[in-house]
Amino acid sequence: MLIRIRPSIFVLAVLASVSVAATSGRADPGLVDTQHHLYSHISALQGQIAEGKNRAGVLSTDIQSADAEVTALEGEILEANAALARLEGKLATQRAHLERLRERLAYQTHLLEVAKRAYAAAQKRLNERLVALYKSRDITALEVLLQAESLGSLVDQLSYRNRIGAQDKQILLAVGDTKTRVRAAKKQTASLEAEVAEETRVLAGQVAEQRAATSALVAEQQRLAAARASKRSLLNSIEQDLAADQNELEATQAESAALAGQIASAQDSAPSQGSGGSDSGSSGGSGSPSSSGLIWPVSGTLTSGFGPRWGSMHEGIDIAAPFGTPVRAAAAGRVIIAGFSGGYGNLVVIDHGSGMATAYAHLSAIYAGGGSVGQGQSIGAVGSTGHSTGNHLHFEVRINGSPVNPLGYL
Repeated sequence: MLIRIRPSIFVLAVLASVSVAATSGRADPGLVDTQHHLYSHISALQGQIAEGKNRAGVLSTDIQSADAEVTALEGEILEANAALARLEGKLATQRAHLERLRERLAYQTHLLEVAKRAYAAAQKRLNERLVALYKSRDITALEVLLQAESLGSLVDQLSYRNRIGAQDKQILLAVGDTKTRVRAAKKQTASLEAEVAEETRVLAGQVAEQRAATSALVAEQQRLAAARASKRSLLNSIEQDLAADQNELEATQAESAALAGQIASAQDSAPSQGSGGSDSGSSGGSGSPSSSGLIWPVSGTLTSGFGPRWGSMHEGIDIAAPFGTPVRAAAAGRVIIAGFSGGYGNLVVIDHGSGMATAYAHLSAIYAGGGSVGQGQSIGAVGSTGHSTGNHLHFEVRINGSPVNPLGYL
């Protein structure tokens, strides 16, 4: 399996090595390393940017969700505060009512005590009158008559005694009635006070519950707001990193483009090279060349073809073979890349001239580090380095840097 590589990057790598091969007969290790470094750095930056954008998208979604929740909680808190205010208003009214009832009960208790004292005094006075009358029961009307200075005095004295007795009894009855009424009023007030006290207690409990619910809503809103602020801060940091990575990517791509220009200039001045066929450097072909002049690079089973695969472009074919199986040059040419290259793992790229190049990836070993190779010459061994799921050779054919279906050339 081979990760997708942008054709421009591959072209840069090919052009870089072709220019050196054309002038010196072998790849310049320094230039190859420079191009490998640029490719790796660009790939890493693109990966970081993609990951950063993905994280930023997730955070943006989370922040939008938090915004909606915070807004919803603001409405709930307003309603809760309004309900709390209403309950607190009722509680204040109820407590004021209860206080007035308690004051009224205290006043009625005072009146009852006064009535009790008045009743006791009247009772005492009446008792004293009765005792006095009892003691004077032997005084006859005749004696009163004889003691009177005149008839009018006699009548007044008898009348006075009768009025005093009746008045004392009337006072006693009135005080007793007052005491009874005050006691009844006190009992009624005490009952009402107990009822209002219970209602006040229940209302106070409702206020406490509403206050706790409101506090919980506020605490949840504050928690969400803090989480949202944290995510916004993280999103801002990611966006700053993305901007920095994007700037660095653009700078690296500009550097790579400048290098590509130098390579293209060197290639234009280099002598042309024929394609296909074998030369004196060949170690022996394997199979007959196709009409395009290429041979199969390894004996094995074709497991994956050229074209779209798993949401991306598979830019070559995969040939399964045992670990260590020799990999042969499909045609004669110059090795322009030989080394580890990211998802390709150990990679060898051969320039065959006329814009054609072949690539051999995931090698367990590299035998041709540079210079010219003949068709069928062993350039490496099958392996599973880089982004690979098993031992196989990933083989590509590129024309002027663009990948084409290798089966059309084999």
